[in-house]
Amino acid sequence: QVQLEESGGGLVQAGGSLRLSCAATGVTSSGSAMAYFRQAPGKEREFVAARRYDGHTYYATDVEGRFTISRDNARNTVALQMHSLKPEDTAVYYCAVGRPILSSIRRVEGYHTWGQGTQVTISS
Repeated sequence: QVQLEESGGGLVQAGGSLRLSCAATGVTSSGSAMAYFRQAPGKEREFVAARRYDGHTYYATDVEGRFTISRDNARNTVALQMHSLKPEDTAVYYCAVGRPILSSIRRVEGYHTWGQGTQVTISS
């Protein structure tokens, strides 16, 4: 059974930094992608960043250059380092794992297992 355990998050001021981490158990790294999505109140869950097993990374336009996703295939962990945070980054952040085809790597349906979510709040 695949499980994801998330850590990190919290409250920081605009311009600050946070790091999220996610550990996966029961998953085979080969061929998989690990990603972060986020969901703000009243909005749909949206893609933030993903990293494939082969190292290719993908970012949402509004986080590229500020966020970095890293992955340790041997440990089945993924981390999201966030810098220059803005109030609009406030959301619940979810870690996800799956085997999405390229056209689905930025889509919720590309992932089969989700973490419990962690709150990120950015004050202005």
